[in-house]
Amino acid sequence: MNPFLLKPPELFTGLKMEGSPYLTSRSFFMRTHIFSAFFSIAISLLAASPSVAAQLFVGTATADITPEGPVALRGQFHLRISKSVETPLSAGVVALESRNGDQSLDAAVMVACDLIAIPDDVRQMVREEVAKRVPALAPAKIFLSGTHTHTAPAMDPGSFVLPEQGVLPIEQYRAFLVERLSDAIAKAWNSRAPGSVTWGLGHAVVAYNRRAVYADGSARMYGATDVPEFRGIEGYENHSVNTLFFWNAEGSLVAVAINVACPSQVVEGRSTINADYWYPVYTALRERYGQDLCILGWCGAAGDQAPRPMFRKAAEARMAKLRGLDALAELARRVVQAVADTYEAVKDDRHSEVPLLHHVETIRLPMRLVTEAEYKEAKAGQQSAADAIAKDPKAADRSHTAMRWHGRTVERFEAQKDDPNPVHEMELHVLRIGDAVICTNQFELFTDYGIQMKARSKALQTFVVQLAGAGTYLPTGRAVRGGSYSAIVQSNRVGPEGGQVLVDKTVEAIDAIFAPRE
Repeated sequence: MNPFLLKPPELFTGLKMEGSPYLTSRSFFMRTHIFSAFFSIAISLLAASPSVAAQLFVGTATADITPEGPVALRGQFHLRISKSVETPLSAGVVALESRNGDQSLDAAVMVACDLIAIPDDVRQMVREEVAKRVPALAPAKIFLSGTHTHTAPAMDPGSFVLPEQGVLPIEQYRAFLVERLSDAIAKAWNSRAPGSVTWGLGHAVVAYNRRAVYADGSARMYGATDVPEFRGIEGYENHSVNTLFFWNAEGSLVAVAINVACPSQVVEGRSTINADYWYPVYTALRERYGQDLCILGWCGAAGDQAPRPMFRKAAEARMAKLRGLDALAELARRVVQAVADTYEAVKDDRHSEVPLLHHVETIRLPMRLVTEAEYKEAKAGQQSAADAIAKDPKAADRSHTAMRWHGRTVERFEAQKDDPNPVHEMELHVLRIGDAVICTNQFELFTDYGIQMKARSKALQTFVVQLAGAGTYLPTGRAVRGGSYSAIVQSNRVGPEGGQVLVDKTVEAIDAIFAPRE
């Protein structure tokens, strides 16, 4: 008997387990240690089962999530209202299920959105709506992620002070988004049919580490590199392009999932709707493989990365110009070429029967503590922003954001008096598909953490998907020592200690899900 199909009363009295594809939306939060104990038992039973590899069923859908009117855009401290739609925004959905005859063994629904990130309450709203449409699908089997485009709608009410007219309220866009995503998930789930999958590895230079280091040991995001004090780039750049390919029973390619360790921030400062470099990737791949191709754009661990070079900028610009390409098209060319090269290498290595094991748990990460000095700095920043708002309310958008940004740090320091060891809960997904594994996190995770996960993983190929949640940077210890935006305490709730716990918990789950069969 597959332990993932047991209903809670059949396993432990009073324990609600989130691994089954047939649980309700109320049952997917629990204490990490309880779930981990059950998961170890479940995996050991699965490992001993002769039917771990089972028939794969695949369903796909694509949703248009372009806002129907001007919206506030997220990604900068100041308020930007979209003036036009340069490219549509979309969400790709791939629904997977493994079956042994008529018996369903496990499931996963993967949703990738042209958005900055996915707030936890939006994820919950989507799951609740999907439960109405597809009662048989466990809400916890759904995970959503953002590509981190900075030219997409703001998702958090209260993040900006919006004009009373001429802009869609954030709540209105969220309701629209939830409806579109829920319909697409239901469509993908209801269309699942026998299919096959393979995985492959390519390479493309898309990401550049964006933190410059100086002679005094300090670091700065987008810092100048043409000055005598410049000493180097702070961290690693991951140029791998991991790709999953899915086919239907007739042998037609129906979906690809592409994992690039770089946010989509080429046109981040514009006041327009734009999916950034992913849109020309979508367009080129559909021209090559069919207009109905479903594409998941997955941002890998890239909290310290950007799609713009920190040096040799003139040479890069010259080459793009000689090719007749703008920056978006140039990056898309590189990604598409990597995917196409990989496709040609792996297209005949398809697998219709594979292990599909989906582990979900809520992990508890130690939060970064706010020091007395950091508290005083944040308090001063909060007051300065409040003073600016009082002086000129009509020009308060950037100051409003800064006041909230510093204010959250002040609140954390005050909360530490009652709870000196605060923790941050994060939903973790680890999904095995054949020899590949997908692991999610909610952060703008610095690349070094993703490298640790990949290096220690037992999977042949490891896909790290960040921003499967609300975001916030998670810096390395080296970055914290260097300081600056993205590494200071205002930029993150979880610091290096929590980052290492995240790596260890993720690797632990991967190890369990790849335990050898007896």
